[in-house]
Amino acid sequence: MLDNLRPHLEELRGRLIISLIAILVTTSIAYFFADTILSLLTAPAGHLKLQAPSPMDGFMIRFRVALYGGIALAAPIWIYQVLRFVTPGLLPHERRFIVPGVVAMVVLFVLGNLFGYVMLSNMFSVLIGMFGDPQQSPITYLPMADQYISFVTYFLLATGISFELPIVLLLLIKLGIVKPEQLRKQRKVAWFIIFVFAELITPVSDPFVAPTIVMMPMIILFELALFGARFIVPKPATIAPPRPEQKTS
Repeated sequence: MLDNLRPHLEELRGRLIISLIAILVTTSIAYFFADTILSLLTAPAGHLKLQAPSPMDGFMIRFRVALYGGIALAAPIWIYQVLRFVTPGLLPHERRFIVPGVVAMVVLFVLGNLFGYVMLSNMFSVLIGMFGDPQQSPITYLPMADQYISFVTYFLLATGISFELPIVLLLLIKLGIVKPEQLRKQRKVAWFIIFVFAELITPVSDPFVAPTIVMMPMIILFELALFGARFIVPKPATIAPPRPEQKTS
């Protein structure tokens, strides 16, 4: 059994190395634009001035920002490596869909990041508003730079990955792991799972409105995946009934 797994493990290692090298290169490039990326990430916080108590925070925060930018820039490469690893049994005429699939996943990842970025301003206004009036509240909010960047990058990556839902579903359907009929019958369960996921990635005091806003595009993408499954699942072949034998006189 180990001999059968060894080729797959070697392929996995090779694709991981390619992905890591790509992320390392793009992270190095993004580091030169770390201040610009940092300005974009801190814009949703408005007038808040982030604080960094450690002398190493200046470098670590810029490195973390560059790493996030590197992951985003290297998305076409690591997404392509993931697709090639999980779809080794595709027929030659089916492999032509890999490149369009990579393009679709990159576009959805970018759209997910943009959606999360728009959500951040409202989320921060709610979260910071919970501290009350700075002049009267006994709690003073001191925004730490490392915690803020960790929160923002986590949320943006989570929304970006969540928008990959239709491609993942279509891939699972194509590989025969799940069937469209099962997803349609368990639609309410799938919607509930999506809501729970949206609840986990939206840490605001409101337990319903904000997660629902995040959930709605994911449900739309889920339904689009079910609709697209009609075109990738082969229709069962119909067997013509046997013709009655003609009697010869």
